[in-house]
Amino acid sequence: MRFQGRAWLFGDNIDTDAIIPARYLNTSDPRELAKHCMEDADASFVDKVQPGDIIVAGKNFGCGSSREHAPIAIKWAGISCVIAESFARIFYRNAFNMGLPILECPSIGGKIKEGDEIIVDLSKGIIENTSTGEVFQAEPLPPFMQELLKAGGLILYVKKQIQLSK
Repeated sequence: MRFQGRAWLFGDNIDTDAIIPARYLNTSDPRELAKHCMEDADASFVDKVQPGDIIVAGKNFGCGSSREHAPIAIKWAGISCVIAESFARIFYRNAFNMGLPILECPSIGGKIKEGDEIIVDLSKGIIENTSTGEVFQAEPLPPFMQELLKAGGLILYVKKQIQLSK
């Protein structure tokens, strides 16, 4: 899986309340959640982001509560992939369950500028900043995690497996 888009930067410890504030959790409609994505971290984010763009963050992205709404809001806002130095474990799991591609790259901190064009190859773990020519190596995603993402998340993956077994 490859993605190309413009980078949007966020720092360390971006919690799920910053990703999708609790005041919007009265809905599970992904389109409605997307309207408020990253609102408490950058109020104008959803007005600027374009389909395919990529979030690049610091350490512990997605910390806080275990709400699945956070990766849903990011995915439906048009973000193709999230790269972070590290992810909170529950967010990491929820992202794959919801079909949001993420990649952990501890060496990326401070090396991408907002607006840089980047290409991400999940299967190889390669992140290329085409604006600067820098290339970063992350741990490639295991094949099973790639299959979850290709299916659109855990539920769709299981449905596909059930259909294949019939």
